[in-house]
Amino acid sequence: METFLLNNGIYTALVLGALAIVTAIILAVKVRAAGTGTDLMREIAAAVEEGAKAYLSRQIKTISAIAIVLLILIAYFKHIPCAVGFLIGATCSLLAGFIGMRVAVISNIRTAQAATIGAQPALRIAFNGGAVTGLLVVGLALLSVGGFYLGVDAYFGEASHKQALDAIIGLALGSSLISVFARLGGGIYTKAADVGADLVGKIEQNLDEDDPRNPATIADNVGDNVGDCAGMAADVFETYAVSLIGSILVAAIGFPANPEYIVFPFMLCGLAVIASVLGIVFINVGNLKPTNALLTGVALSAIIAGCLFLPLSWVLFPDSWVTVYVPTLVGLAMTFITVLITNYYTATQYAPVRKIAKASETGHATNIIAGLAVGLHATLLPVFFIGLSIVVSYSFHGLYGVAIAVVSMLSLSGIIISLDAFGPITDNAGGLAVMSKLPKEVRRITDELDAIGNTMKAVTKGYAIASAGLAALVLFTSYVNELQVHRASAALLAGLPDPERIVFSLEDPTILIGLFIGGMLPFLFVAYTMDAVGKAAGAVVLEVRRQLKAKPGILTGTDKPEYGTCVDIVTKAALKEMIFPALLPLLAVLLVAGVPTFCGHFFPGLGLTADKGATALGGVLVGTITTGLFVGISLTSSGGAWDNAKKFIEEGNYGGKGSPAHAAAVTGDTVGDPYKDTSGPAINPMIKVVNVLAILIIPLFF
Repeated sequence: METFLLNNGIYTALVLGALAIVTAIILAVKVRAAGTGTDLMREIAAAVEEGAKAYLSRQIKTISAIAIVLLILIAYFKHIPCAVGFLIGATCSLLAGFIGMRVAVISNIRTAQAATIGAQPALRIAFNGGAVTGLLVVGLALLSVGGFYLGVDAYFGEASHKQALDAIIGLALGSSLISVFARLGGGIYTKAADVGADLVGKIEQNLDEDDPRNPATIADNVGDNVGDCAGMAADVFETYAVSLIGSILVAAIGFPANPEYIVFPFMLCGLAVIASVLGIVFINVGNLKPTNALLTGVALSAIIAGCLFLPLSWVLFPDSWVTVYVPTLVGLAMTFITVLITNYYTATQYAPVRKIAKASETGHATNIIAGLAVGLHATLLPVFFIGLSIVVSYSFHGLYGVAIAVVSMLSLSGIIISLDAFGPITDNAGGLAVMSKLPKEVRRITDELDAIGNTMKAVTKGYAIASAGLAALVLFTSYVNELQVHRASAALLAGLPDPERIVFSLEDPTILIGLFIGGMLPFLFVAYTMDAVGKAAGAVVLEVRRQLKAKPGILTGTDKPEYGTCVDIVTKAALKEMIFPALLPLLAVLLVAGVPTFCGHFFPGLGLTADKGATALGGVLVGTITTGLFVGISLTSSGGAWDNAKKFIEEGNYGGKGSPAHAAAVTGDTVGDPYKDTSGPAINPMIKVVNVLAILIIPLFF
């Protein structure tokens, strides 16, 4: 068995990746077979689908223009296989986003129709729609990374294995960079529409959410699909692929003569597909309450994965199986710990959300203060457990143990993404129920599922950001090791002795400067994204007010709103505003690496050298990871808690809908919208872009 896995382990993992895709197709057929309701429901769903497809088509064209320029630069400065890797990563990331959008729009209307029957049928349709996205993204990531790795490894051969690793880093950069664009573009779109619709519709006109008289309501529903579904799918594809690639780098550099170290992470991902599929089956056949069903499904998948990882560890590492098996358990434990922690801070049944709801009784300002406090409190436990996970994993198998913990944690992405996509599907289903004038009981069911979906969205965003924190040591050490290998190779070619290893010491002012720059990047990144949402939302507010003033009959039902105008406003704003913040991490890395190298070459009297640039860039990586982790967790937790505090009040608490507390909670929710769905989740791929690009440019600058 050991010989079989060493020779065929990666191929086996690819077969299991194909299993994920086949299962997703079966679930998609099952979802499509469900009822689509009335003619009015189909008409509204078609309008939402048309808006989502139009936006994604324009986004793909915009991103592709930028990607082509980068593709040419990579091919020129690196080599063709690296550029091919970049192209594959970028294409798969875009494809993952498109799949996420298409599955969501198919599932929305069917979930709304299922809600006319009961909560359980609606839960299953919405979850299965999310599971299609989850399994397709995981299968796509496993097949693209594994297939490309096998291809470049065969192309270069053992003599040029380093070039094969460079090529696969190109794939990581392509997936990360496109993921930032997808997260930002979709996030700006969805939150500009959502905030604009809420501020005028709910507060100024006292309309219910998704009231068809609100001119921004179609844009809001389109945004759920292109932001929460398409952006999320691209994000998780990137997280999964980059973490798997990180483990390959650690294995190739640390254990070049031991193929089992590369086979192991691929097989972990493959076996986890089986565990995720069984968890999805459990949720479909079980009859538990929605929250209990979803969390139990995740727990069951983690237990099954843990059982499958044991014989794999035993076979591939017969003499040291404990040292690799324990880190896999650490990763699985971190998955469930992250789910529980984020659930506590964002679910309506726990104290943090209820404190925000209570604070809403005394006004808008106290609601905002309470929400900010919840987000800041929410950083403690994740960071504590991330640190503990690193310590335990590292103590068992060094850096490779940490890399395995990260891969193990992300191996369950198939079922975790199912939870994330569940949220926007139920949200859109609720919107369809209102706009289609379905009975109030249907909206009550979709609202209950939507509140759970808000928590699940926050859970999965916390999961992605926590995985980035756990991967921090792997990413930074990969940069340090790659830097040392490159400098030693360059010295050997020049006939010089091995250079001294660069020491990243806090006593060196260069590293401190890098730390400051890296620490600043997430804050500047968030500032630009928040500005973008604010400007676009303001334009939506003005347009909605204009329509209601020009056509008073909209509110009485005698005039029809111009939905397309709001859709056009947020489409243009999202495409325009996403470009600079998405390129910001790219520019920062190139400047920090390039300026000292350039000055050292042309102005030697300044005392700047390529080594100074390498040292400063190492500081940038650590600074970005550290502050990015805290900012990301804080923003996503605050946003999810604000949203569910509003829903808790809408259930009849603290005065219910239309009360002063509800108005304050709507304000908190609108502030939290870009927190949880634009800026916060985009931090995760932004961190990866900085780290992956730093590794890729080492031969160019140092």
